[in-house]
Amino acid sequence: MIRFYTIILLFSCNTSFCQEIRGIVMDSDSRKAIEFVNIGILGKNIGTVSNTDGVFRISVDKEMDLDTILFSAIGYEPRLSRIADLRVRRGNKIYLKKKAYDISEVVIKPRNFTEKTLGVLDTNNKLIAGFKDNLLGYECGIRVDIKKSAILKQLKINISTCTYDSIFYRLNVYSAEDDMTFTNILKEPIYLKMSKDTLNNELVINLEPYNIVVDGNFLVSLEHVKDLGEGELYFYTGSRKLTYFRITSQGNWQFSPVPISISVLADVEE
Repeated sequence: MIRFYTIILLFSCNTSFCQEIRGIVMDSDSRKAIEFVNIGILGKNIGTVSNTDGVFRISVDKEMDLDTILFSAIGYEPRLSRIADLRVRRGNKIYLKKKAYDISEVVIKPRNFTEKTLGVLDTNNKLIAGFKDNLLGYECGIRVDIKKSAILKQLKINISTCTYDSIFYRLNVYSAEDDMTFTNILKEPIYLKMSKDTLNNELVINLEPYNIVVDGNFLVSLEHVKDLGEGELYFYTGSRKLTYFRITSQGNWQFSPVPISISVLADVEE
């Protein structure tokens, strides 16, 4: 069996110049910790994810002091902080404000929808791809090109191998602004968590409770947000599409010609 491993860029720094920045991300109103916040240096492919207590640690070279770290979480306004400012403070407390969503005027128009299955349906068991390392913020998924609106109803993932005792991943849905720019459209986080005993080769997730509506092209991905220890999670692959991935939080999107087998059942506007 051939295994496809997405190339991971390794960041190393001289210990005399590299220092660890620590902190905690909190809700500005409740003062409660925010778990699994994406934290990354813009344009550098260096980042991490806060833990269940909102705590984060990131090692940064002093040469990057003028660079900016972006903190973002679903349901909150993003926040930018200069590295130099974070370095001089102890016990950094980063406060995020909850995002206010505008309720647009509802205009009722007669529209017809047809149920369709979108994405990668076939399963190639000779070539597999997925999560080789316990790298926080790493995510991968597939892009779906549609011209009209769609209501997402169900997600199906074809799993080849899982060596973890249990899995915990975040599902992300992005609108495609252009070929390599994506914006998360979820209003609340969606987590996939289950034990290996209940995990089979075909993982199906009901999306209807989340009322996810996409308007045109979109990307659906899984993100490694929790330290699961040693293990691997691989998916079957298909054909005719690409796997989009980024190696860490706030990193640059890249793509591979080997598409992982993820599909979405949706009601698509005719």
